[in-house]
Amino acid sequence: MKHPLTVLLAGALIACPPAHAQKDGQPPLKVEASSAKQWTGVAISSDGRLFVNYPYWSDNVPVSVAEIKDGKAVPYPSPEWNDRTSDAHFNAVQSVVIDAKDRLWVLDTNNPQFKGVQKQGPVLYQIDLKTNQKVKAYPFPEGVYRPNSYFNDVRIDTESNVAYLTDSGNGALIVLDLKSGESRRLLEGHPSVKSELDQLVCDGVVWKNSVDADGIALTPDRQYIYFIALTSHTLYRVETAALTNPELSPDELAEQVEQVAKVPATDGMMFDSTGNLWLGGLETNSINQLHPDHKVSEVLQAPSIRWADSFAIGRDGRIYFTTSQIHIPEDKRQQYQVLSFTPADPADTTAPPEP
Repeated sequence: MKHPLTVLLAGALIACPPAHAQKDGQPPLKVEASSAKQWTGVAISSDGRLFVNYPYWSDNVPVSVAEIKDGKAVPYPSPEWNDRTSDAHFNAVQSVVIDAKDRLWVLDTNNPQFKGVQKQGPVLYQIDLKTNQKVKAYPFPEGVYRPNSYFNDVRIDTESNVAYLTDSGNGALIVLDLKSGESRRLLEGHPSVKSELDQLVCDGVVWKNSVDADGIALTPDRQYIYFIALTSHTLYRVETAALTNPELSPDELAEQVEQVAKVPATDGMMFDSTGNLWLGGLETNSINQLHPDHKVSEVLQAPSIRWADSFAIGRDGRIYFTTSQIHIPEDKRQQYQVLSFTPADPADTTAPPEP
């Protein structure tokens, strides 16, 4: 007998037709999965297992984390973990990420429907994909988050055992020592983590909002963290050595922040193994690439790219991303999708993209 959550999710997905209406000469898009329910994060393992998460932005949320199996979304790692009435469960997940050691990380904001962080605070979970069991939970203490914090995305340095996170609710970067569990809140109030704009115009739709530090990416050599506010066009970076140095004062750390380039407004972003930074293009339904020389080029543009939210990359270099349609009124949204494509030269993107 199927668990009720499995049945609910199975009904939420539909058959996957090919994407269409792309510009000539661009790599073809493939629809990997579609859902009537909104998702944000996407992650893919070394053996091709595909994971998504559903943010708790309304009462119409089936589960928090799911694995796509045979076109169906199955609650992961178990139905119980996705049951908010159980003792141990996800609450308001925003991001799922798989690191270079093939470990799944689940970032729980504990801020359902943006009503404020609940008393347990944000939590980062590590899950073993071989056993499908939680390995460890990293709760963040008061002082590292604010009442309106929304821990948005995370990148894992598997060599230094450090996690880097963004707070889009109250702009800041968070650095977590995965050995000790200690975390620090950095750059709060600095222009680099604050929104530049109070609205975006996405494919002709005015989206009025102001969102702080959101997208984050770790360079392949682990030397820099790149980050950007959601409603902004200025991309920044800072050395990881500075972020992990507790001896630096706030002013000294601020001096280490560099402006990188003006880029399209993007939600998530991701480095590939050769140092190309993959970005969304929220205003133009596009996918873009920031090259190592910091020049930007458009790789894909299509009506189906309705708010490219999060990115993941397979071992073969194929790139996956979710469409979350955040800018579109709910009654006008189409099916949410996980789309994928292979860049013109997949050898340039072969995973692992980030340590």
